Formats: sequence, C-alpha cells, structure tokens
Amino acid sequence: MTLDIINNVVIIDTSCLIALSNLKLINLLEKTYTNIHITKEIADEFGEQIPDWINIDHIKDKNYQKILETFLDKGESSALALALEFDDVLLVFDDLKGRKEAQRLGFKITGTLGILHKAKEKGLIKRIKPVIEELKKYGFRISSKVENELLKQNNE
Repeated sequence: MTLDIINNVVIIDTSCLIALSNLKLINLLEKTYTNIHITKEIADEFGEQIPDWINIDHIKDKNYQKILETFLDKGESSALALALEFDDVLLVFDDLKGRKEAQRLGFKITGTLGILHKAKEKGLIKRIKPVIEELKKYGFRISSKVENELLKQNNE
C-alpha cells in the first residue's frame, strides 16, 4: 500500500488533490513527500489554487499523451507522459485503469489511501478510519476488502 522508497519525483493525479483538498488535508502531501509535480492539465482539472510547493510542469513530448488519451483521462495521460521524462518516479493514482497502465509501464504507484497510510506512519494523522469515512461522504470509492486491509495495517 505504501512505499518506503524515497523518490526523486512524485507526480500527483487530480483525484488525490481533490480528495485531500475536500478534507482540508492537502498539506499532508507536502509533509509526506518532497519534489511534488503535476501537469497543467491536472492543475486545470483540479480547478483550485495550486500550493506553491507543487511544481507545475509542461510535457515536452505531447505525442505519448495523445495516445494515452484514447483510453485514459487527460490528467492521468499527462501524468504518465510527464513520468516518462524522469528517472525515479512515484505516481499517485486512484483510478484503476490509470494504475494498471502505470504498472504496465513499470512505475511505482500509490494512491490517496497510500498517502494516508504513510501520513499515519509519520504521525501526521492519528487515525485513518475517520478520514476514510469522510472520503466516502465525498464519493471516494473504496472496496470493503481494501478498507479492511488498510485498517488492519494501521491497527484500527
């Protein structure tokens, strides 16, 4: 669920930004990772002010992004295209289709729940269960199997 590897670059997709922003927990990203990047497409999808500790990058080669957009949304496509421009990347994706493509391409991935797990490990949040319950109120989907596994990992 979470990675202990220190990555040079962490690329965050829109769903994670929205989820953490809804909960007023976006600062967990800054406290959990350094060198956070998004694309202009993700910034546009997010639609809110981007904190100054998040780098907004422009993709150098848009061709791969255009191919990915035939089966992924614009944010995930741009994140994957940007990831190809770096050597050591952790992608933060929640969408299953995007996660599968990222895995197929050999990228390390985590999601919003992985960030919450890491934040609890670092003592940034006391409990995950109340945060998950709040996420669900905003329409965040999580299977009971994944939820139970996460709670078990965190002794809740």
